[in-house]
Amino acid sequence: MSWWAIVALSTYFLVLSILAIFGLHRYILLYIYLKTKDRIPKPLSKFKKLPKVTVQLPIYNEMFVVRRLIDSVCKLKYPRDLLEIQVLDDSTDATQKIAQERVKFYRSKGINIHYYHRDNRRGFKAGALEEGLKKASGEFIAVFDADFIPNPDFLLETIHYFTDPKVGMVQARWGHINRNFSLLTQVQSILLDGHFVIEHTARNRSGKFFNFNGTAGIWRKDTIYSAGGWQHDTLTEDLDISYRAQMKGWKFIYLPNIVVPAELPVEINAFKCQQHRWAKGSIQTAKKLLGKIFKASLPFSVKMEAFFHLCDNFAYLLMIPLSISIFPTVILRKNLGLYEMVLIDFPLILLATGSVGAFYIYSQKEIYLDWPSRLKYLPFLMALGIGLAVNNAKAVIEALLDKKSDFERTPKFGIKDTKRNWKLKKYFGKRSYLAYIELLLGIYFTITVAVSIKEGIYLTLPFLLLFQIGYLYMAFFSFYQNRKFLRLIPKKVATSD
Repeated sequence: MSWWAIVALSTYFLVLSILAIFGLHRYILLYIYLKTKDRIPKPLSKFKKLPKVTVQLPIYNEMFVVRRLIDSVCKLKYPRDLLEIQVLDDSTDATQKIAQERVKFYRSKGINIHYYHRDNRRGFKAGALEEGLKKASGEFIAVFDADFIPNPDFLLETIHYFTDPKVGMVQARWGHINRNFSLLTQVQSILLDGHFVIEHTARNRSGKFFNFNGTAGIWRKDTIYSAGGWQHDTLTEDLDISYRAQMKGWKFIYLPNIVVPAELPVEINAFKCQQHRWAKGSIQTAKKLLGKIFKASLPFSVKMEAFFHLCDNFAYLLMIPLSISIFPTVILRKNLGLYEMVLIDFPLILLATGSVGAFYIYSQKEIYLDWPSRLKYLPFLMALGIGLAVNNAKAVIEALLDKKSDFERTPKFGIKDTKRNWKLKKYFGKRSYLAYIELLLGIYFTITVAVSIKEGIYLTLPFLLLFQIGYLYMAFFSFYQNRKFLRLIPKKVATSD
């Protein structure tokens, strides 16, 4: 066997084995969820006198959703003399005027709402929250991003958990107001459901660390200060402060029964930008805190779960050498029979990819009565996860190399259904050269599929098609939904959905 054949086979099996470990962890999380899901948290008691709450709304260029956000927050059911609302606006566009007008309107109605504008974005979202905290009069701080629509009862449903003086943060589950908008939003909703239904519940109810998700949660102000405040040396300030606070001994509560609807990105480059930020921020947080976590006096199980949680995005980096090694591996092993395939490959593939199916299928089963109808999206979910590999691998590498980057917001368009147009609106995610790499990988796997069919290697086809579809989808829509391309489309075509 030649040296290149040895390298290809070794890379394939080594990477697949490591991915299998991450897959096994997903199975473990599902097991923990099933074991602990009935441990529903209850407030110790109820406040005899409700405490004062400050609601912070950090926004940056959100002209399509800021009015909806302010309107929904001003409908919160809470005593007016105990509720303060801060609109923390770093915007540079028409968002400023819209927000100022809504704040003026609600102040005239007796609502204690304030508008704060910064001329710089120092610290980005974390910086805005930090500045707002200096002026906040509430004992507790609720945070909502611009695309969220909290239910009027949100504060009354969450505040009483803080009667336990050890509770530092309460997190609600994200809902999806535009889940049915497109195939992309359908798949995103499943991805987020897996995180919020299975991961959060399993971690929280088994005594492991879990994280505030940057929005749809409420903090004890003392917890923020005790953890060291909002810091902006990572792109995931929410993940960072969550671990710092829990290492200080603060207790977090997760309430999956309280759902805060939000808008999913409808444009692929915006989605990729969001995923890049989350992936890079998690690795930055891992670099910053994992050493301290392992040195701390914490149970070993808590440390190991923190490792898998913070390092999960390394799987995307591993997907690149796996992708490249698949073609030569298929050719070199074309005479491999069914028995050998089942004996050698199947256990690893079952751990690496089968766990994805089990994980996300169960999340749908838990929250949707029509969950069987959602199963048709599972193959595309797996393909999309593969297609994200280039985008998120770049994020991991940037974090490892300490490459700094701005906090890029995810454009939102105020969309609830498939009738609303977004293509000619102002905000777009940025397309990068990565789309060309995704296209090349898509072509690479198209050749691999063709060769496999020609050589009669049919057992690997389902696996290969996931890679082909994932990379080609990412590349095609990265080009197609780019602002420059859309300008070339006739208006009647561009505005139709």
